[in-house]
Parts: sequence; structure tokens; C-alpha cells
Amino acid sequence: MMAWLQLWTTGLLATMALTIITAQDSGLPGVERENLGPADIVKKESHPVLFRQKRDWIWNSLYVEEEKPVVTPFKIGRLKSDKSVTGGHFKIAGEGANDIFIVDDKGDLFVTKSLDREQKNAYHLTAMMFDVSGNRIENPGEFVVQVTDINDNTPVFTQSYNGSIEERSRIGKTVVEVKATDADDPTTANAELRYSLTHGDISAFEIDSTTGVISCKIDTLDRETREEYVVVVKAQDMRGMASGSTATTSVTIKITDINDNIASFTRTKYDLNVPENHKVDETIGILELVDKDEIQNKEPIFTIQNLNSNIFNIEPNQNKDGNLMLKEALDFEKTNSYSFTVRMKENVRTPADNTNTAVTSAQVNINVLDVDEPPIFSEDMYNFNVKEEMHVNNIGFIKARDPDRANKTIQFSIMQPDCPIGINRLTGQLYTLRNLDREDKPTHMFQVKAQEEPSGLESVVKVNINVQDVNDNEPELRVDDIYICENDESNTIIGTLTATDKDDQPVAFTFSLASENSNFSIRNYGNGTAALIVKQGPFSLDDPKSYKVDIRVSDGGHPSKSSVSTVSIGICQCDANRNRTYCKPEARRMGVSVHALTAILLCILTILVIVILFVMRKRYQKDSLANMKNSGEIHEQLVTYDEEGGGEMDTNGYDVSILTSACHDSSLLRHQDHRPHPSLYAMVQKPHHHTQPTACKGDMAAMIDVKKDEADHDRDGFPYDTLHIYGYEGPESLAGSLSSLGSSSTGSNLDYDFLNDWGPRFRTLAELYGVDGPDYYHQY
Repeated sequence: MMAWLQLWTTGLLATMALTIITAQDSGLPGVERENLGPADIVKKESHPVLFRQKRDWIWNSLYVEEEKPVVTPFKIGRLKSDKSVTGGHFKIAGEGANDIFIVDDKGDLFVTKSLDREQKNAYHLTAMMFDVSGNRIENPGEFVVQVTDINDNTPVFTQSYNGSIEERSRIGKTVVEVKATDADDPTTANAELRYSLTHGDISAFEIDSTTGVISCKIDTLDRETREEYVVVVKAQDMRGMASGSTATTSVTIKITDINDNIASFTRTKYDLNVPENHKVDETIGILELVDKDEIQNKEPIFTIQNLNSNIFNIEPNQNKDGNLMLKEALDFEKTNSYSFTVRMKENVRTPADNTNTAVTSAQVNINVLDVDEPPIFSEDMYNFNVKEEMHVNNIGFIKARDPDRANKTIQFSIMQPDCPIGINRLTGQLYTLRNLDREDKPTHMFQVKAQEEPSGLESVVKVNINVQDVNDNEPELRVDDIYICENDESNTIIGTLTATDKDDQPVAFTFSLASENSNFSIRNYGNGTAALIVKQGPFSLDDPKSYKVDIRVSDGGHPSKSSVSTVSIGICQCDANRNRTYCKPEARRMGVSVHALTAILLCILTILVIVILFVMRKRYQKDSLANMKNSGEIHEQLVTYDEEGGGEMDTNGYDVSILTSACHDSSLLRHQDHRPHPSLYAMVQKPHHHTQPTACKGDMAAMIDVKKDEADHDRDGFPYDTLHIYGYEGPESLAGSLSSLGSSSTGSNLDYDFLNDWGPRFRTLAELYGVDGPDYYHQY
């Protein structure tokens, strides 16, 4: 550290010595020394190193005034060195070197252009010295040329300014701060500004000349008188001296509102007509107010004098006027007019400007208009109690009146058509139309309409009928799965008995045996339950006897109701803990449920109807057959031989359908000559030996007599074993008519010689139906 101090001290002494030598240099002309002047200073370089080296360059600080006109380059200083070399010359480098700044061989430094400090306030250059041979004989040295400022810029307001202040503000309250700028050197008076108010309303405001803060100069600002002020602010440099440059700007100052005026009624009296049926909580009139303050500062408070405040109320609306509201319904018949005073106050900053002129009270007169109103019920809702299972003639009364002075007659009616309650149209008395059942429906709600006559206004009210319970339901026994074990002893509890009751009354169930039982007994616990106890045992699975107990349950009501239920008790084998291991199957009880009995009855009824219909059909067919006989229907007898009786054997002997087909169209069997043949019946007949009575077609009795007579007198015929009478089969029968009369009358062209071709079985039939000679052909 001591060595460093010694070196620093040596360097400082050397520098001082060089300065003295420079000042005494006789080589410089006197004029030049005078041009440098006392303001010239020695510039020395400093380097942040521990060791300092002796300086070779010697010069003073160089300055150039800005905006100085340059006709020819002018000298601003000289470059000097402690080395004196004959014939040496200088060079410079850096900002503006050899352009703005030039140097001659002697080291004189010249400026060639006018400079602007606001554009550049300093130029950094480097000086170098060379000998005649061009060798550098001095290390480069840096120096600075400073551009000195002149007042060549005016102040500028960079923005517009507006301010606001509340009315009635105190003196000195800040409104707004303005600022201007100056491009000149801020360290000189050229850029030092002063502010002042030059024009406008300068009587109400003032400005701080140094800071530019505008403040209130009075405390009587009134927005209702004047809402806006405009002032002109001047900024001047050179500390406000007359020689300084100036700039101006206008500032608009708004006066904001405060609540310093009382709202006032526009009238001292308000007359309103209101119909008596006007709805509650709706406006019936508006009490208008005027206030010089802005609406956000209009804050009236209304009060209604005397007891009318229970009927009317005043609420501020969107415009802060008073809406007169109805709190209770009006009744023209009770009161047809109202009169009261409304007062208004407002929390304002005192003293208010219009304290002596504001109207703060008004008289309100309300005239109630008469309106035809609907009936009014005595209650908003009616509630009545009716006992169930009883016919009640007087449940209660529904009362309504006409609120108008006309006092019209009121008639009542129930709006629900299926309501079990009726009402007297004139008196409003309620009664039951049928017995009510609480267990079916505990509450009946309906609406009653009251209407002015004739066909006047109407009103509706709700009625609630509560059905009160009576003890009209028998208790129902509830038992668990009850069984007995083979080894159950006396006093063994085999089950718990409980009961339920549909009635809504306090019950105290008691249990007892409806009939004596030698095996079981009942023990009541007194809490609505009981125990079924073994009275005598033991029991056996081999015992065919089934165990049943008839238990009577009583509900203890008024009147008391009881029921008897039969409980079947199974018998089981049990372990030591009385758990069932095997139980005897319970014998099936023969019984039919109501549903099954209903189904059986329906089936019986259906069968009975079917039988009746069948009998009627048979009777109808029989009547039809009788009618056919009466109408002359043709019947014929069919004779068979060697037959033990009638039946299906008659048709099994041969195929009748073949004969039928031949009888219808003769298309099945024909003679080989394809001619029509006599009918089958005609071929059976034998030649008559004497005259026979002729049967009339359709006369069945005569025809039978004729046939019997033929059989009795025919000695060649076979004996008849049976005689069957067949009726006419009808057109839809497959066999068709078997009558020989019909066959002969239809002109059948069948021949029966083909029977000879059918074999031995039909030989006899062929002989019966065969014909002799060519006379069998029947011509049509």
C-alpha cells in the first residue's frame, strides 16, 4: 500500500510540473495564449490501474458554442506534447475527425460546421503526432470537444389537460398538474421553466409557478351556477425572464355535483281518484319532485302523517319521485275519502342553497270510487270435521256477503260435481250426501262458489272436510308361523299373537280363546300382544288329529269391535333348541275362493245358455219339418230285407252315392246304347193283376196304403222284414231324394242292366230292377 501511495504522489508532482512548463512556454505567440483564455483546462486521462504512467500530451479542454455560424473554419484550441520535434505534424481520429474538426501541422484544431447541442453535445477524438519521416513519436491521446448550449428551444406541452373539482371545495385543493418540456440543457437556465395563468377564469384558480399544480383559490364554487371553467397556462424558460421562450395550453375544469340542494315538491296539493278495487302494492299516484342537484344526489325521504301510513306508503321511483302505494284494500262502503300530509326531507350538505325556497310538504286528497265488487267470504278457507259412517245434516255454514251498498242476494254452489258434500244454495249450510269412510278417504277438499243474483259477480273459496274416525273396523289377527313339537310340555310358548286395526283410534288389543281348547291357552301381555301356550302335551306325528285354535281379538274401542280367527297349528319333530327337523304335512282344506266360485258360476251359466240355444234350434227344426209335411212334402218308404234293425248297416251294404249320382244326371251308369232308361223305382214295380188305386203325388198316407196293399197281394215278392219311413233329404243332401215318385217324375234315363256286370252279389238286385224287351226305354 505504501509503495502505491509513493507512485501516485510522484505522478501527481510530475503532472503539476508539466502544467507550469506549458504555461511558461515561449514558443507560443502572445495572441494565441490570449485566445486560450483562463477557461482552458488541462485534460488528463485516468485509467483504473494500480500504476500510473507519465503523460506526454498536454492540452486544455475544448469547447464549441452551438448554432455558431461558420463562414470559415475557426480555431478552438491546439494539440500539444512535451516532446519537441522539428518538422513533426499531427493527425486526429474519432467523431467528426477531418470533417467537422481539422488540425494543421502546428496542432491547431479548427471547426468547419455549425453544431447543435440538442443533436450531439460532445465529440470524442484521438490525437497522434508523427515526425518528418512519418514515424509516430507520441502515443495516441484522447480528448473531448464539448458543445455549449444556447437558448434555441421553446417549451412544449406534450398533452392536453382537463381537471375536475367538487363544488364547495376548500381553498388550495388541487385540481390538476400540468407539465411542459424544453430541449435545452436542463442544467442551465435555458431549460428552467416557470408557469403562470394568463387568460380565462383566473379569479377562481391559481397555479404553482415551479410545479405547475393548479389549485382552487376560492371555496364558493357552485355547480348549479357554473359547471365548467377554462384557464390558459403559460410555460416560460430562462426562469420566467422576459427574454425566455414561452408556450401556452388551455385547461378545462369541470365542477362536480354534491348534494347541496333540497328536493322540492312541484305542487303543494295532490288530488287523486282511486277505485276501491285497486290492487294492493300498486301505484295509485306520483308525487313529483324537482332538485337542482344531479339525480344521483337526489335522495328524498318521505313520511306520511297520522294513521294513514297503515293504508298508504310512498316509495322513490327511478326518477327519485314519490310513488304513492296502496298497502291495504280500499272499501268505499267504509271510507270514501282520505286526506293526509306528506313530508319530505333530504340529507344535504348544510347550509343548503335552497333552504328558504324548497317545498318540503304537500297535501294529498284521495277520493275512493265505488266499484261493483264480488262477494266476500267470511273466511279465507273453511275447515270442518265430520264423523265417518254418519249422515250429517249440518256440517257448518259458508258465509259470504255483497260488499256493495246494493247488498245483493248470494247463492252458493259446490263446483265439484262428484263431491259427497251438498250445500244449501241460500243459507250456505253444508251436509253429507252419503256416508263418508275415513279409511277410504280421510279428507275431502272442494270449492264453493258464491254468486250475486241474478248472474252477478262470483267468488270462490276452498273448503276442507276432515273425516273423523269411529271404531267401525274389526281388528285383524296377525300370527307368526306357529307349530308344536312332539316333546313340547305344558306352558311352552309356541307363538306370539298381534293384531292390526284400520281405525285411527288408540287401541288395546286383548286376545282370548273363542272356544274351549284342551291343548292350548292364551296369555295376554297387556301391550297389545299375547302368547299362545301349550296347555297339555305331548304330541305325536302319528296322531291323525289336526290342531286348530279359534282366537278372538278385541280392540277395546267405543264401541268395542272383535273378530274370531282360526289358526292352524302344525306338528313337527324338533331338536333340543326347538328347531324343526321334520313337520307333518298339513291336510288340504277343501274350500273354494271367491274368485274360483265366480269362475265356476260363469261356466255353468255359459253351459246353460248353450243348452237353451241348442234346444231352441232343435225345436225350430222340428217346427220346420212339420211345416214341410203340411205343405205337401213328398216322403217315401224304403224297404229292406233280412234286417235286424235300423242303423248304419243300411248304408254299409252298398254305396248309395253311386245310385245318387246316377239318379241326378245319369252320367255314371248308362246302357250301352246310351239311351235314357226307366227310373229305378219304376223297374222294381211288378205287373199289376188288377186295378190299383192311384196314389196322388204328395199324399203320404195314401201312398203308404197303396204300397202296403201291393205287398199283401203280391205272392211273388219277398216278405218284408222292416219298414222304414224316410223324409225328404232336401237339395243339400248328398243322397238327394230317394222317392220313386220323384224319380219317375223327373224322367230319369237310367237303366240298371249294368247290375248284371257287378257280380253274384248284385244278381238278385239286377233281377228286381231288370226289364223285359225293348219297352223299358222312356222317351221324353
